[in-house]
Amino acid sequence: MRSERRMTQDKSPPNAALVIGASGGIGRALVAALAGDPRFGCVYAISRTPQAQPEPKCVALKGDTLDPDAIHSALKQVAYPLTRIIVTTGMLHDANQSPEKSWRALDAEHLSRSYQVNAIAPILALKAVIPLLPRDQRCEVAALGARVGSITDNRKGGWYGYRASKAALAMFIKTLSIELSRTHPQAVCALLHPGTVDTDMSKPFQSGVAPEKLFSPAYSAAALLAVLDRLTPTDTGNHFAWDGTLIPA
Repeated sequence: MRSERRMTQDKSPPNAALVIGASGGIGRALVAALAGDPRFGCVYAISRTPQAQPEPKCVALKGDTLDPDAIHSALKQVAYPLTRIIVTTGMLHDANQSPEKSWRALDAEHLSRSYQVNAIAPILALKAVIPLLPRDQRCEVAALGARVGSITDNRKGGWYGYRASKAALAMFIKTLSIELSRTHPQAVCALLHPGTVDTDMSKPFQSGVAPEKLFSPAYSAAALLAVLDRLTPTDTGNHFAWDGTLIPA
């Protein structure tokens, strides 16, 4: 009995995963998938509207990436080492803003909002998380990117604000990955492109998408996590699609 008690006391705390933006379609699917992964003893899910009945072993926390203080407050409740962090927040359109089809639609306020939501808010959320990462073991830091954020791959034009803000996020992640490699040598820091997922974000643009290319949130989440599993520190700073292919900067 005494030996069993000592083993229990000496047992290391379980690793935890964190999803920031857990109320969106992909975010919810990632939380569900991570909750079913035995490698994680706890899954923290931060969102503006936390679930009343979250997934098993999931801790729902309230926080908005547009409010850094709220993210800091939410993270104070994290009790286990974070070894997998995924930021899923982003905006393509809403009631007040749509992707620009032409330079004629460019608007300073809309461009600033795209940068704030798609680039600045995610990197500031990661700024709050970095101090919670272990330095002596593998840890993964990821944010959702978009293929349209690739400068090299831009052949159709349009969508100025969304493209440029996602390109800015790619630069933030690349720069963060360089710094993390010095302090957290086993860390992987990357962008993940989920494909076209059947969520509210993509609904206005699904008509031209082949059925086999329109993914369910659960399918996309599983694919992204499989990619993350395969990445090594040599992959850090890069942008990967749901099928593991490298997306050029």
